Amino acid sequence: MTNPIILPADIREHIDKWLLRYPADQKRSGIFEALRLVQDWNGGSLTNELMVAVADYLGIPHVAVYEVATFYTMYYLNPVGKHIINVCTNISCMLNGSEQLAEHLKKRLKIDWNETTPDGKFTLKEVECLGACVGAPACQIDKRYVEHSTPDKIDEILKELGGAA
Repeated sequence: MTNPIILPADIREHIDKWLLRYPADQKRSGIFEALRLVQDWNGGSLTNELMVAVADYLGIPHVAVYEVATFYTMYYLNPVGKHIINVCTNISCMLNGSEQLAEHLKKRLKIDWNETTPDGKFTLKEVECLGACVGAPACQIDKRYVEHSTPDKIDEILKELGGAA
C-alpha cells in the first residue's frame, strides 16, 4: 500500500478559508474549490490518490469527490496539455458552425477529441454546453470564452499561445 497523499499546507489553508463561507457541517461545499486547487497544483489533472486526499481532508466519502470530478468537464482525470480548447457542440453551436470549427482545429492541431498535441501544448475537448448560446459557436480556450468563433479568430488566439502558424 502506498503512503496517502498529504495536501500541501498552502492548499489546506486555502480550502480552510474557502470553507468559512459555509456552515461547518457542509464540508461538501469545498469540493469544487479543493479539486480546482489540487488539479492546478498537479499540473492540470487529477489522480485517484489526489481525489482521495481531498475527500479525506474534507472528511467526506470518497464517492462524493468522485461524483463531482467525473461529472463536470472542468476536471481532468488524465494529463492534458498546457492549453485546453473546449468546443461546444450543443445544438445552438452546432447550427452555427461548431462542427466546421472542430474540423478546422483537428486539422490544424493534428489531433482528435480528447487528444493532446505531441508538444504538450494543446488538448482538444468536446463539451456539451458552454452556456453561450447567444454567441454561438462558442469555444473556451483555457479560461477565455470565445463567442462567434471562426477559424481565423481561433488561429489568432493559438498564435498568441505559441501554436503553429
